[in-house]
Amino acid sequence: MNEQNEQLAGTEPRFRVRARYTESTVTVYQAYRPEIGRAAVRTGRFPSAWKRDRMTWIKPSFLWMMYRCGWGTKENQETVLAVEIGRDGFEWALRHACLSHYVPALHADQAAWKAELARCPARVQWDPERDLRFAPLPYRSLQLGLAGEAAARYADEWIVGIEDVTPLAAEIHGLVRAGEPERAKGLLPKERPYPVADEVLAHLRA
Repeated sequence: MNEQNEQLAGTEPRFRVRARYTESTVTVYQAYRPEIGRAAVRTGRFPSAWKRDRMTWIKPSFLWMMYRCGWGTKENQETVLAVEIGRDGFEWALRHACLSHYVPALHADQAAWKAELARCPARVQWDPERDLRFAPLPYRSLQLGLAGEAAARYADEWIVGIEDVTPLAAEIHGLVRAGEPERAKGLLPKERPYPVADEVLAHLRA
């Protein structure tokens, strides 16, 4: 059963990474104010105004990014970026991540979770995936927060390329508003289940 049929049948796993990827890279999405986003596209690197001391969240789901930034219409999120990074870096972040919230089945107690949170340079949230009209779906979308060493590695080592996909977001949004969901769906980036080992995600499934 392929992914589309799984989703239609309601059997899509609750926690699974879905992304656009190649043999060596994976695409994640972020949205910034134009001063940062456009500079990043020009140089292929984030400019000095990009705050390295803040946690930065990357999202493999295009539609979840659209939900978060309102198709690039929200203030300070007007430039939507598709950031292609090395799969080795992405998987390093997953291996060095912890959940952003306490889960009794995974943590001995809240103190143990807080200690893990302080130690890990990355954290994971699973939020309901969204459809073209931002209605929540019954399965979850990965958000990966990077801080400290993880943020530095992301900015300095993992990035292969940065593309401005704001025009794509606007085009898809226009089709959704015009009542043409099938045409809109045809323009979405092709995301598929990402092949990551179960043991990498075992401690990250809420």
